[in-house]
Amino acid sequence: MKRNLKSFLILSLVLVLVLSMVLFSCKKKEEPEAEETAAPVKVGMATDVGGLGDKSFNDGAYNGLLLGKERLGIVPTVVESKQQTDYVPNLSGLAEDGHKLVFAVGFLMADALLEAAKNNPDAYFAGIDIFVDPATAPKNVMGILYKEEESGYLAGVLAGLMTKKYASASPKLNDKNVVGVVLGMFIPPVEKFEVGFYQGVKAVNPDCQVISVTTGSFTDQAKGKEAALAMIENGADIIFHAAGLTGLGAINAAKEKGVFAIGVDVDQNPVAPDTVLTSAVKGIVNSTYLTIEAMMQDRFEGGTTKTFGINEDSTGIAPFHQFDSMIPQEVKDIINQTIADMKAGKIKIATTRAEAGMK
Repeated sequence: MKRNLKSFLILSLVLVLVLSMVLFSCKKKEEPEAEETAAPVKVGMATDVGGLGDKSFNDGAYNGLLLGKERLGIVPTVVESKQQTDYVPNLSGLAEDGHKLVFAVGFLMADALLEAAKNNPDAYFAGIDIFVDPATAPKNVMGILYKEEESGYLAGVLAGLMTKKYASASPKLNDKNVVGVVLGMFIPPVEKFEVGFYQGVKAVNPDCQVISVTTGSFTDQAKGKEAALAMIENGADIIFHAAGLTGLGAINAAKEKGVFAIGVDVDQNPVAPDTVLTSAVKGIVNSTYLTIEAMMQDRFEGGTTKTFGINEDSTGIAPFHQFDSMIPQEVKDIINQTIADMKAGKIKIATTRAEAGMK
């Protein structure tokens, strides 16, 4: 009897163990397999002919990609264009290589952007400084524009106030009441910078002479330097540039001659810390990053153009850095009030030479 009971108990225990194993096995089979790790999203960028290292426009867009890598985990790729015929192959090549979003950097790439977008409908494209017509553009491309005239205007207010009234604030300034502008190619974004600067100067210093030279290049530092040297020879003590790599030559001229320079697109103080008073900036880094983020979140607005300005915190001037204590409080107050008035719509800034009455 005891032996039978013992055998029964052993058999029961074995059955329980077997059933447990069967149930566990079934449950395990029912559980979904772990999802495979998603491949990182590739985002590409084709520069204009200025390439990386301009410490301005192209570098700003590239830093937007790097911010996307840091915050969103994208894999960035940059292809540098050496000539305008590279634009379409570079943009299309990035799309064909599996980049989900491709940036074209620069106004001159507008036609190439549209062609690449039409030929690669499965990829997204975005053009910095490029207008996209919603009536004709494919739905996988968007344009990104800026109100450069706002940044130029604020830089002009600063220059117009410092060049004569506060010339005693620094040995780099004089009382000749002359400032200069060095331009690259004469395209709409460059014109808006120039026209804004001119109006800002004249708003606070109507008698100031504004000398402007168009070099016709974004890549020729020698031309930029030559243009700036001629302005300095004619009394200019502040040189503003909107010329990409060419503008680095203008900054070098200002450095050599002991006058001030005003940078463009991004904060260019690191280029020449003892020379660059401020920079007329636009939010290239931020807008590039926000476009990547929108694509990642399925919010990409194809067939449209987004315009970034002072109300989007995407235009303005850079900090004064080591020159901050040199800038009189009155000048800072005027600039801050100008920013407030611009945000409130109280200041209307022309965007072309003709509208501004420039000769």
